[in-house]
Amino acid sequence: MSELYNQVRYFHYISHVLQGQQVDPICCKCKAFVNTVIRTEESIAEWESAHAGEIADLPGDIRLLLTEARSEIATIKRPENAEGQKKAGNCTMPEGVCFVKISKGIREKV
Repeated sequence: MSELYNQVRYFHYISHVLQGQQVDPICCKCKAFVNTVIRTEESIAEWESAHAGEIADLPGDIRLLLTEARSEIATIKRPENAEGQKKAGNCTMPEGVCFVKISKGIREKV
């Protein structure tokens, strides 16, 4: 059951990271941001489909986190012509550092 909890907690976490980054003047225009929003939305749907029976057994507070995550992701604005901001020379974060990609990478460890 703890694996299910951690997946839900991750979805809740990443949804808030993405909500925050959508107002960042550089991240909100980045292809990595848009791709992560899309992939997170797909991942939540796939995960819910694969665990439908188990989700019903989760405590209410954990199910609420999942509902909030799904809602947060659905409201994120997705620019149509996003481009890689590092490649465009707009993002000056050090090589290998991306707020969105680092946050997305946490899922692999959960």
